[in-house]
Amino acid sequence: MDNQYLDRLVSKAVGKSNIAGAVINVSSGDGMMDLISSTGNFQNNSKYYVASINKIFMSSLILRLATNGNLKLDDKFADFVSDDVISNLHVLNGRDYSRKITLKHLISQTSGLPDYIADKQINGHTVIEDLEAGLDPAWPLERVIEEVKKMKPHFPPGEPGKAKYIDTNHQLLELVVEKVTGQANNQVLNNLFKDLGMHDTYVASDINDKSYVPVRYKNKKIGISNFISSTKNDIISTASDQMIFLKAFFNGYFWPNEKLVELEKWNKVFFPFEYGIGLQKFSLPAVFTMFRRMPPLLGHAGSVGSVAFYVPEKDLYFTGTINQQAKPSLIYQIMLKIINNI
Repeated sequence: MDNQYLDRLVSKAVGKSNIAGAVINVSSGDGMMDLISSTGNFQNNSKYYVASINKIFMSSLILRLATNGNLKLDDKFADFVSDDVISNLHVLNGRDYSRKITLKHLISQTSGLPDYIADKQINGHTVIEDLEAGLDPAWPLERVIEEVKKMKPHFPPGEPGKAKYIDTNHQLLELVVEKVTGQANNQVLNNLFKDLGMHDTYVASDINDKSYVPVRYKNKKIGISNFISSTKNDIISTASDQMIFLKAFFNGYFWPNEKLVELEKWNKVFFPFEYGIGLQKFSLPAVFTMFRRMPPLLGHAGSVGSVAFYVPEKDLYFTGTINQQAKPSLIYQIMLKIINNI
């Protein structure tokens, strides 16, 4: 495995499925290998939208607060928010489960709450469809809460064997972070980036920011500046900065290293992903990999083909993106080839 091999893999991605550019950072845990390659409209240090990788950042804040004794994962979400927030937040079949939601439910995708992005609103629309159509709506947390209360939940919080991948959970965690720290969520995240030395990473806040590579949906660029600037947790970063965070996560910066295995309580969310406590797992059956065993990848992915994964069996880390909303799966093909080559 060398940079020439990585360059060949990454360069082949451009032109496939409307991929205009890509960047991938591959690094070993012992520091003996640290390779980065980019192509198309990306350079090695290009900034990009990490999409749902922000979920593991939000979970990390909660895990660190738990490690420091500021809260417990089994604490009720209701203990950190006002009555007007929690009231009727989760009502299913006439029963109100709102005060049964715990922080663990939120970071493990087991709250059963509606998904304000992918589930249909009462007007029949979904936020993801609006974004892909280029409408770029603003969705501050107040609007998320208001809309979720009009939607039907999926199941009671913590129902055994049930999990649903939703964006609502990690949006609500903002309120917990702000209650405990006394600071705005975006400020807490930006302070974290500074502490870790992630100098090219920040929470999106400027609708006129042109410093990152625009996200693509099929063959067109899509504007998301209003949306990501409204959430206080959407992140712009680089592959190198994502690598700093990923190694910090799996080396005990947020949750004791010897207790990381406790986070691996997996529930299926959508193929081929499972969700644990604060992190995601990607794994494929042998029938999908030409019957070559593929070790599981732990970390998180984003809907634009962005990845931040650790492969424990190989002690190998991956970060990067292909920046394509319509075909994010191509980056996994690249990672699998690299894994099989090492």
